[in-house]
Amino acid sequence: MAAPLVEIAGLTVDFAKDDRSARAVDGVDLAVAPGQALGIVGESGSGKSVTWLAALGLLPARARVGGSVRLEGSELVGAPRRALETVRGKRIAMIFQDPSSCLNPVHRIGWQLGEALRLHRGLGAAAARAEALRLLDQVGIADARRRLGDYPHQLSGGLNQRVMIAMALAGQPDLLVADEPTTALDATIQAQILALLGAIRRDTGMALVLISHDLGVVAENVDRVAVMYAGRLVEEAPGRDLFAAPRHPYTQGLLAALPPLTGPRRRLTAIPGTVPEPGKAPAGCSFAPRCPTARTRCLAEPPASRPVGFLHRVACHYPSDEGLSAWTLPKAAE
Repeated sequence: MAAPLVEIAGLTVDFAKDDRSARAVDGVDLAVAPGQALGIVGESGSGKSVTWLAALGLLPARARVGGSVRLEGSELVGAPRRALETVRGKRIAMIFQDPSSCLNPVHRIGWQLGEALRLHRGLGAAAARAEALRLLDQVGIADARRRLGDYPHQLSGGLNQRVMIAMALAGQPDLLVADEPTTALDATIQAQILALLGAIRRDTGMALVLISHDLGVVAENVDRVAVMYAGRLVEEAPGRDLFAAPRHPYTQGLLAALPPLTGPRRRLTAIPGTVPEPGKAPAGCSFAPRCPTARTRCLAEPPASRPVGFLHRVACHYPSDEGLSAWTLPKAAE
């Protein structure tokens, strides 16, 4: 495998709450190689977005970040603000979930795009305007020249999302972190945007981290998949292997909840319960209270991540056999 562009090791995030702290990310290890596409999936509250906000130093002051995040060997955790400002947007860009809270409501779209182009690429006013027009055309915004003069409130949610994607691409980053980048878009535009990101990745060698709840989107657009639950990485594998033969009961549960496209209709299998709140995870495996095959050891001892195949790792004491799903088996005996 190529040397990693970004390497995350033992990343932890704790949020101070009154006199206590709540752990939102617990010892995450991830690596992204140049040009690679990594998908991160899991229910809301699993720590997917917080992991990358922590990596870029974008969390509030009450968050305590531990571990290591290295960009081509340079440490980002604890780095000075000025050093991080040279990374954000230029080396690593992020498309945020909610464009309405990320775009400045008092500045026109053209000014905000132009600012990113001036900061990250040193373009003058005329060149920045021309490049802003090209970026808006690239992300599928019609009548781009007029839209440059609009304020965010004059655009729909989907158009604002496309503006955010254009701003993220403005710095020509080495790594793009796309956090639910197509949430506000209809199915046709969603497919166009994902195809655009794929084409840019192929043409420029840009790496991509795609954070999504949509397993179908992830399956079609990434090389590797990481599954997170309660702030921990529970399974990681090449996309084809993970979707064909998931080994962790949580991953199997996510896939079992998807409706089949072919064959007879069947009742979907839901995972009972909810993701534990940060700081309230059980002592052993965080998924044990919801797992159909949990045993006594699972309730008392956190599982370590271990290999179960080629480039396939799982954090489970009793990973399922290849091809078997924990959600179709009787509950395990002690």
